[in-house]
Amino acid sequence: MKIKTISITLITLVLAGLIGYRITKNSEQSEKGGGKGDKKPPVMVEAIVVSETNFANAISLSGSIEANENVEIRSEVSGIVDKIYFTEGTNVNKGQVLVKVNDIELRAQLSQATTKQGLAAENERRANLLLKKEAISQEEYDIASAEYRSLKAQTQLIQAQIAKTVIRAPFSGKIGLRNISPGTYVTPTLLITKLVSANQVKISFSIPEKYAAEVENNTPIQFTIPNNSQKYTAKIYAIEPEIETATRTLKIKAIAENTNGKLLAGTFATIELPLKNIKGAIQIPSEAVVPIQDGKVVYIANNGKAKEVKIVTIARTDKDVIVTEGIKSGDTILTSGVMALKDEAEIKVKVKQVKLPTSNF
Repeated sequence: MKIKTISITLITLVLAGLIGYRITKNSEQSEKGGGKGDKKPPVMVEAIVVSETNFANAISLSGSIEANENVEIRSEVSGIVDKIYFTEGTNVNKGQVLVKVNDIELRAQLSQATTKQGLAAENERRANLLLKKEAISQEEYDIASAEYRSLKAQTQLIQAQIAKTVIRAPFSGKIGLRNISPGTYVTPTLLITKLVSANQVKISFSIPEKYAAEVENNTPIQFTIPNNSQKYTAKIYAIEPEIETATRTLKIKAIAENTNGKLLAGTFATIELPLKNIKGAIQIPSEAVVPIQDGKVVYIANNGKAKEVKIVTIARTDKDVIVTEGIKSGDTILTSGVMALKDEAEIKVKVKQVKLPTSNF
């Protein structure tokens, strides 16, 4: 019982001491207030004075290099390869003969068809004379005329097939590796080689849909390729007319000169795409921006008080934000302690002399 009594007494004394200490501190704080209504001192903050600038916005994208023209060379007719007229990996000109397929059988068929056509032509001529003399009916003449036209068309068909035995380059470019040899039996399904246009290349890439309205034809872009520090220039020539629903992106193609042949189709490319210049934009540090439920705000210094202002931004990096609405040139933007500030809070401002870079995004 004595131990229990002692414990209760000790607890009572400790509580009494704490209450007394709290009353004493409150009394001291009340005396320090001195009739000033417990007014809080101004909050020390840092700030910058902003100004408008013309901001050259740009985005970095990934893309790939494609051949300007790329075709698989195949034979339209089946037959034995008589001769190959190209050297692998060399440049060829448009119309240059690449491969000749044996056409002996086709020429024999052409000779036969030509003979039949000549005979049919003579029969048609005689029938026409007899028709004029009313020696035969119109029907008999029509039969002879139809026979002649049919054999003439057959002759033209064989001539077209013979022409296809000569395989020519459809455009100027670099020929690839060949998959045949003289004596190979080729068919329309057999790949002979590939032909690639080498003087120009296409740069294919996609942009997020939010930038779709800012891209135009003939816009110059810059790009680099792996293991090469040189910057190449291309020009946009085609824009897909619709957004890809699966990726929410817009496909774009640009064309670049490739006179030295260093740009190979299939190579990865890093692209710098300039967007429309923004006039009257203001660039501020990202730490000055406070996110809220329906947007973003900043605080500006206004007669010794913090004033909350809602802003509209269009781009940002780890350091800076581009603002297009809400603040104007000459405003003093608070950059420190903004997360703890409230509208109309009293502040003491220290203006930093900082020149913000107008770097691209």
